[in-house]
Amino acid sequence: MPIEPSETNRLKPAEQYQGKFRNQGVRPAASLGKTLRIFWKMIFHKPADTRPAAPVPVKPLTREALEKAPDLSVFRLGHSTLLLKLKGKFWLTDPVYAERASPFTWAGPKRFHAPPISLDELPPLQGVILSHNHYDHLDQKTVLQLAAKTQHFLAPLGVGDLLIKWGVPAQKIQQLDWWQETERDGIRFIATPCQHFSGRGLFDHNETLWVSWVMIIDDVRIFFSGDSGYFDGFKLIGEQFGPFDLTLMETGAYNVDWPDVHMQPEHSLQAHIDLKGRWLLPIHNGTFDLAFHAWHEPFDRIVALANERNVLISTPAMGEAFNLSEPHKGRAWWLEAQTTDAVPGKQVRL
Repeated sequence: MPIEPSETNRLKPAEQYQGKFRNQGVRPAASLGKTLRIFWKMIFHKPADTRPAAPVPVKPLTREALEKAPDLSVFRLGHSTLLLKLKGKFWLTDPVYAERASPFTWAGPKRFHAPPISLDELPPLQGVILSHNHYDHLDQKTVLQLAAKTQHFLAPLGVGDLLIKWGVPAQKIQQLDWWQETERDGIRFIATPCQHFSGRGLFDHNETLWVSWVMIIDDVRIFFSGDSGYFDGFKLIGEQFGPFDLTLMETGAYNVDWPDVHMQPEHSLQAHIDLKGRWLLPIHNGTFDLAFHAWHEPFDRIVALANERNVLISTPAMGEAFNLSEPHKGRAWWLEAQTTDAVPGKQVRL
């Protein structure tokens, strides 16, 4: 069961849930006409550069390499799926190994690259950390394959019920509301607000909660954004729990038509600053075609913006380690997938 909300709660559950979950700020309701226009554009008017012209570089991972990796290592496995090694144990965020971010196996956004390590090869997981129930963040088949090797599932309110319905043992699941927290193996996990929405079908809009996560590992602090539009909650989280050593910040799948649920790169950078972050690692990019911008644009823009503001930014390739004890900036690996010298769809191994 969730722990009782802390005294710092600005939005009590009774206020937040009124038949449906809602955001702190006002999120304009999307008209049916606007929604249909977006879907029409998605299907028939996608620019050619929303998918890479050449293979995306991927650094293969092995269980042996992960077990030898130093503590406080972070590995991007794709999109918002990250493997974190904390206090010698492994935690996985928003697990999606599916070929498509879609309810269908035959349609929907298709992966640009295979994950750097298979599900079978992954080491036992201390926990899976979930931000919300959208298909690009929560894949049923992946979750069920991980259930046997995972000790804990930390989920927003309602998302845990979905896991139980799928067959994940209830005793492994803890559901949290905004500002609730739990401790697992000496690590504090706080479910913090974000500005987004939920739903996996036509009739379950906002029936489950969406969250960001604060992780406190001794004197190290990590922020995982989940999905969010820009809002003043980032500043509140920064004031209450910052400064953060690392922010894993959504930077991708944005558009001028939906700024309230996905940040433009300028907003991603400002959110990092609001959180009092030190290192910024942009996520929610490089794996699926979910918007109309060039697939590499999120990297181009956020790196340029960070350099202008003297913000430390790291862009590790998929499977490449980022370690907070010896942080590095990475390289512009996405430029390698903008040429047409290689066969599209073929994976490049680093």
